Amino acid sequence: MKDAHQSKAGDFLALSVFLSVAAHRSFRAAAIELDVTPSAVSHSIKVLEQRLAVRLFNRTTRSVSLTDAGERLAIKLRPAMTSISEAMREVDEFRETPSGTVRINASEGAIRWVIWPALMRFLREHPLVHLDIVSDGKLSDIVAGGFDAGIRLGEAVPQDMVAIRLTGDVRFAAVATPAYFNAHGRPVVPQDLHAHDCIRFRFDSGTIYRWEFERRGTAESINVNGRMTLSDQPLMVDAAIEGVGIAFVPEHLAEAALSDGRLERVLTDWCPAYPGLHLYYPGHRHVSSGLRALIAALRIGE
Repeated sequence: MKDAHQSKAGDFLALSVFLSVAAHRSFRAAAIELDVTPSAVSHSIKVLEQRLAVRLFNRTTRSVSLTDAGERLAIKLRPAMTSISEAMREVDEFRETPSGTVRINASEGAIRWVIWPALMRFLREHPLVHLDIVSDGKLSDIVAGGFDAGIRLGEAVPQDMVAIRLTGDVRFAAVATPAYFNAHGRPVVPQDLHAHDCIRFRFDSGTIYRWEFERRGTAESINVNGRMTLSDQPLMVDAAIEGVGIAFVPEHLAEAALSDGRLERVLTDWCPAYPGLHLYYPGHRHVSSGLRALIAALRIGE
């Protein structure tokens, strides 16, 4: 008689579903990642729990959390499932053309700046590759989240990752309309911003961004005030153009409005350049043909 825990057909899929729910702490998020319905995820977990005769998740109407047994199973499973996935990816190298799913985690701004311009040409040239792009401003752990790679500013890339530069340096710009500055004056040093109406930025985590400046080795971090807070930087530019106040955004987003005079910048000598956007992935992980093709399509010449 076979052992009740012996692998059977469908176990790999069920365990993949389990790890996805464990990573997201959400049946719905796991369903989105796996491209199935939430009910299919729920059914898969229910069948797995019945087979193992143990509860893996604590569920309420508001939250999903791992039980002690579920936590132990997830810890044991992750390395094994990663090895299986890596083996499958290596077999992919024998294909003549790139194929498979490439999961990318990036901020919305990074997606619009570096992926979107090359997206349609990439999909036309690589019809067997499926791109799964997740917009995320939380600086998520790409390994725990099951992503092939992430895209972030160079200073935000974990040190143990392989990083490939995609853009030049990034500078921020403090901008507002000429009319705003005529009415309220121009800040000369960062501390002057406390007397101005500033358009604040909220990260996906809920944290309000403190405006960061530096000049001649002196750094300033300002917790600005203002009547508007947004979580979308292009909208911050639009709000500044409408005269709401001063926005602090990546320079390239305001470039058009600065060129035609709708916006003017201040504190220019306090806005240093930061390392640009980088695509990064774990150094120990096999790089699939699909990810290599995407890197080739996105990277700038060195």
